Amino acid sequence: MNPEILRLVAGLVLSSIIGVVAYRKQALSKSGVWGAIITGTAIFGFGGWTWGLTLMAFFVYGTLLSRFKEKQKEHLAAEKFEKGSRRDLGQALANGGVGAVLAVLYFLNPASQWLFAGFIGAMATVNADTWATELGVLSKQGPRLITSGRRVPPGTSGGITVLGTLATTLGGLAIGLTVWGLVLGRAWLQPGTNWAGYWWVLSVATLGGLVGSLSDSLMGATVQAMYSQAGTGKETEKKLDSQGQPNVFRRGWPFMNNDAVNFCSSAIGAAAAIVLYLLLV
Repeated sequence: MNPEILRLVAGLVLSSIIGVVAYRKQALSKSGVWGAIITGTAIFGFGGWTWGLTLMAFFVYGTLLSRFKEKQKEHLAAEKFEKGSRRDLGQALANGGVGAVLAVLYFLNPASQWLFAGFIGAMATVNADTWATELGVLSKQGPRLITSGRRVPPGTSGGITVLGTLATTLGGLAIGLTVWGLVLGRAWLQPGTNWAGYWWVLSVATLGGLVGSLSDSLMGATVQAMYSQAGTGKETEKKLDSQGQPNVFRRGWPFMNNDAVNFCSSAIGAAAAIVLYLLLV
């Protein structure tokens, strides 16, 4: 069988297995399974094993963190978040869409290593943002709005804390360490692989993740669509309240929901990683 076809088939099988397992563990909704299959097949099939396993690592990290002190986080800020811990189709495409596009481009231009750097930056961004959200909301210090420094309630879009920023940095670094480990593993399995040529991975992942995640916070404070709960007047990302009634539009761009913000921020993180790669290499 053609190696490219074999990789696509392997990507389809693996992403399907992961999607079903994640659904049973309540990490993905039914539509989220399809999103995982689409992005996983594209990234595995067109990018290769290092790309695909990096995507898998992101889902594992995010799933584990979403379970960490889950009840406490729900009590603090669940009413503000547009979606719960079960990722749906929109979230899966928002988190993996940029990576999938870069994988296809890399398949067409295998000598363009900067595309791999962009993929690392995109994955570092969505991982950093996930870590910032899941850990930052637990900060004992109240968050401050990234644009003005004004104190805001936990979970407010655009709010940042020292803990959340530290988690952002570590989330990006985690993707860098994951890619570095996969490159070393490939060098062990395939003697002659130039693993030393990937010395730039950690810095590209850390910076790309930090820039992308902070841009996510900036968009959350400025252009993301936000609503007011009809009963309480509290700000929320949700269009509908718990009873299915529409909340009142408050600010931002109506089409810029959380998924759109995540997609845009991952593209920005990819761009930042590409720029740093071109400056370093």
